[in-house]
Amino acid sequence: MQWKRVFCLAATAVLFTLGALAADVNGKWVAQVPGRDGQTMDTTFNFKADGEKPSGSMSTQMGEAALKEGKVSGDSISFKINLEFGGNAITLLYDGKVSGSEIKFTRKREGSEQSREFTAKRAAS
Repeated sequence: MQWKRVFCLAATAVLFTLGALAADVNGKWVAQVPGRDGQTMDTTFNFKADGEKPSGSMSTQMGEAALKEGKVSGDSISFKINLEFGGNAITLLYDGKVSGSEIKFTRKREGSEQSREFTAKRAAS
């Protein structure tokens, strides 16, 4: 009976450890990100994660912006992007779920409840 208890505790510890490991988001990811007018924009994300802290950038034909306040936890990634359009500063919030070579993102503007969904795919090396 005692060995069953030890086995169950060990198995539980392994599952918690595996669940706490951050997904591998390192590298280049590409996506067609929908805009408010319904058209999509080619977007590239370059991620480099140090444990739970991702850094990197987002690039479009309009320019490049650095990731801010990023976090990777299990299969989730989140970060902010600060942009400026015509003198107006906006912050975009990104939340994603990593699944193999895809990240399913939800993006919304800070202060807004309206969101857009899109999928980024890992770029071939």
